[in-house]
Amino acid sequence: MTASIGRILLIEDDEGIRETLKYNLAAAGYTVLEAGDGASGLRTAQTGRPDLVLLDLMLPGLSGLEVCRALRRTSRVPIIMLTARDTEVDKIVGLELGADDYVTKPFSMREVMARIHAVLRRAQPATTAPPEREVIGDFVLDRPARRVTLSGSEVRLTAREFDLLSYLAAHPGRVHTRDALLNAVWGLDFAGDRKTVDVHIRWLRSKFEGRAPFTITTVRGVGYRFDRSERSLGAGGARSDVA
Repeated sequence: MTASIGRILLIEDDEGIRETLKYNLAAAGYTVLEAGDGASGLRTAQTGRPDLVLLDLMLPGLSGLEVCRALRRTSRVPIIMLTARDTEVDKIVGLELGADDYVTKPFSMREVMARIHAVLRRAQPATTAPPEREVIGDFVLDRPARRVTLSGSEVRLTAREFDLLSYLAAHPGRVHTRDALLNAVWGLDFAGDRKTVDVHIRWLRSKFEGRAPFTITTVRGVGYRFDRSERSLGAGGARSDVA
């Protein structure tokens, strides 16, 4: 069974779009709640406790704007509006009613995933910056110096490998989807695909395999997790699962 990284309510009357979004969201590790009209979507939002709502603007019955207005009376759940209309007035009205972001159809799944990640990240309580140094046994990651050492010897990493390892190490035990890692490490404007993450994870594993007191674990169907271990290197170090 795939682990869930959050609950998303999808309110969309177009069945084809709804099924496509549902499939991709589930594949990314989200639990998906769905509704095909405004009234049932509003009820599900009030009872299903979603972490985020993807809300179509043009819905039968209650419109997306009416659903957004009703939700904002009682909830601060993040809302991303989906619409085929691209006028500035529509965007302003949606955001003034309390939507957190706005995606215009037709959209790419990469764009939707990036916006979901960005909105959920903004909705989280503010966290302190990661420490300047991560020290796990004989492993030291020095962020200001952009230098990694293991048992006193420097491990040479590319700039992107360092950024990826630094980000993972700053969030031990948390599962990150490939899209989330692309957005956090490569940036929202990166035009590549998810395989870029897999390649860089493989390179990192090749440089630390069996020697470091941590594991970069593959969570199948979701993404990757950084697991710390305080076991001595002589006791076998850390082992990374293979994707």
